[in-house]
Amino acid sequence: MEVAGKYRLKIGVLAHAGDGNLHPLIMTDLRDKEEMERIDRALEEIYEAAIAMGGTLSGEHGIGIAKKRFLSLEFSDASMEIMRGIKRVFDPQNILNPAVFYKQS
Repeated sequence: MEVAGKYRLKIGVLAHAGDGNLHPLIMTDLRDKEEMERIDRALEEIYEAAIAMGGTLSGEHGIGIAKKRFLSLEFSDASMEIMRGIKRVFDPQNILNPAVFYKQS
């Protein structure tokens, strides 16, 4: 993998061959701040490439905190507001995962 070599990382990939989902798994030591910075840059490059090829940030899993800042790569501000509106309909008090996906940054 070019990204793995570029950022000096070990990246495994799990896949759902039937539907094309690829899940990069980066081996890391969370205590190593310099490595975590390289991982952050690598993930940004991986996510940008996935979106550029017509992919998505998430096939069957939620976005969560880790990918929240990358949502603008895939969704316009208008799309995000539509999703926030749907969330408000079903969770008007914003008690379900209030800071994960739909809360304004």
